[in-house]
Amino acid sequence: MAHDPLDALILEQAAEAVIYANSAGVIERWNAAAVAMFGFTASDALGQHLDLVIPEHLRKAHWQAFDAAMARGKTRLGGRATMTRGLHKTGQKLYLDMSFALITDANGSPLGSVAVARDATERVEREKAAVAATAHPR
Repeated sequence: MAHDPLDALILEQAAEAVIYANSAGVIERWNAAAVAMFGFTASDALGQHLDLVIPEHLRKAHWQAFDAAMARGKTRLGGRATMTRGLHKTGQKLYLDMSFALITDANGSPLGSVAVARDATERVEREKAAVAATAHPR
């Protein structure tokens, strides 16, 4: 299949962060929304391990799920979005609504994984503040 320049424009200009990592967990695609969300430029991120944006306490669980998906040829959530945490370049932890999909070759063998993420930090913090205000009225 010929590469369509429109594909690259869609990827780069998507509103959500789009990150592709190969089967070894090395970042190979990082769009403008990923730059805005995580604070790392494409030059900072490309060629780096996904640990760049995964908080340390979540890395073990992440890699167990990543390796299992690569071995099974499918993700546990089947493309459904889930809330997770990410790490900004400044060290700030982010709340993210994120979905994952395996990318496979023509034979169905996994090549890597694509993640699409939306920053949910402000929404989660508002919800926590509302719960706290209800639990502890003044």
